[in-house]
Amino acid sequence: MLNCMVVGAGIAGLSSGIALHKAGHRPVIFESYGAPSDGIGGFLTVAVNGFDALETLNLKAAAANLGFSTPLMSMYLGSNGRHLVDFDYGGSLPDGTTARTMTRSELYSLLREEAGRLGISIVYDKRLTTVEESRDGVRAVFHDGTTAHGDIVVGADGLHSRVRKLIDPTSPAPRTIPLLNTGGIVAAGVLKAEPMDVEPGRMKMVFGKRCFYCYMQDPDGRIWWFANPLQRSSEDPATLDAGARKAWLTKLVAGDRTMMAAIITATDDIIRPYTTSDFPSIPRWQRERLVLVGDAAHAASPSSGQGASMAIEDAVTLGRSLQGLAPDSISEALARYENERRTRAESVVEWGRRNAAPKIRGQFKRVFEDLVLPAVFRGIARKSKDDFDWVYRHHIEWDTAN
Repeated sequence: MLNCMVVGAGIAGLSSGIALHKAGHRPVIFESYGAPSDGIGGFLTVAVNGFDALETLNLKAAAANLGFSTPLMSMYLGSNGRHLVDFDYGGSLPDGTTARTMTRSELYSLLREEAGRLGISIVYDKRLTTVEESRDGVRAVFHDGTTAHGDIVVGADGLHSRVRKLIDPTSPAPRTIPLLNTGGIVAAGVLKAEPMDVEPGRMKMVFGKRCFYCYMQDPDGRIWWFANPLQRSSEDPATLDAGARKAWLTKLVAGDRTMMAAIITATDDIIRPYTTSDFPSIPRWQRERLVLVGDAAHAASPSSGQGASMAIEDAVTLGRSLQGLAPDSISEALARYENERRTRAESVVEWGRRNAAPKIRGQFKRVFEDLVLPAVFRGIARKSKDDFDWVYRHHIEWDTAN
C-alpha cells in the first residue's frame, strides 16, 4: 500500500483520491483553500467519455442524476439568425447515458462526499511550497511550516501548479487564449414574455456580431448560458461591478437576432469574466515520485468541452497504473501513466484550441467569416460521426494488466 499525497481538492484531486483508494492505496488530499468549495464556480459539461471513466469509480449512476442531459448542439449566426449545423455532443453510451450539464459544485460535492464515505482525509489550508525526495519517500512542506510524508505526490493543483514547477522548473507558463469566459443561470419563469427558441437538451451556440455565446434550457425551465467576449488589452471587464458588467455584455449582443440580450438582462448573478488559457505541451508530467493530473498537466480551452472528463480519465488511468504496486516500482509506473495519457491529452488540447479559433473574431474578420461559415459547417456536418469517436469513445480498462 502506498501513502499518496494529493495536492488539490478540486475535480482532478478528488477523482484521483478515489481512484487511488480503489487501487488499494491510502490517499490524503491537501487543499490550499481553508474550506470546501461547495456552491463555488459556474457550470460544466461532463461528456460521455467522462461518464465512462466515472463508471470505473462506481459514480456514473449518481453523476447521471446531476444537472440535465445536453446531447445536442446547434450553431447559428447572430447577425441574421441563420442556422448553420447540428451536432451530437458525443452521442450516448450503450445504456443511454449522454453528456450532462451541471454546476461545478454539484460534481464537486458528489466527489467530496464519496471521498468522505471511503474515509479519504481532506486537509484544508495547506499550500504546498516544496518537496524533499529520498530513497524512502517524499516529504511535503507547506506554507505554514507543517510537513507530511508519503510515497508519492500527485499534483492536481491546476493551471498554476506548484507541483509542475517542482517536477521541472523550466516548464512553460500557460498559453493565453484571447477570449474571456463568463455566464450565468436565469431562474425559471423570469423570461415568460420571451418565447424560447431552443428546446431542453439542445445547446444553442451563436457566432454573434461582437461575441460568441451559448444558451440552453433545462427541463425545469431555467436558462443556462455562457459567453466568450474577446479579451482586449485596453479593457478589463473583471473590474466592472455587477451593473456595469451586465450593461457591457448586453451591448455586445444587442445587435444579434437572438434572445441573448433578454437573457443577460434577466440574470441576477453574472460570473465575473476570467481569462482562458491552455498548455500546448509541457516537458514532463512526472519525475521519480511526483506526477501531474488534470489541468496541471494539460489544461485545455473550455471550447474543448473536456476539462472535467479528462481530469477524471487521468485519475482512473493513474489509479490503474499504480494498483498493486510496490514502492520500488513507482517511477516506472508513473512513466507508463504519462506515456498512456500524453498523446490523447495533447490532442484534446489542440482540438479545443481549434474549436476556440472561430470565436476570435474582430469586426472585419466577422463580416468575412459570416459569409464562409455556412460552407465550413456544411463540410463539418458531412464528416462521419466516427471522426469524433477518438474523443468520446475512449475507454480505460481497469483490469488490464500493467
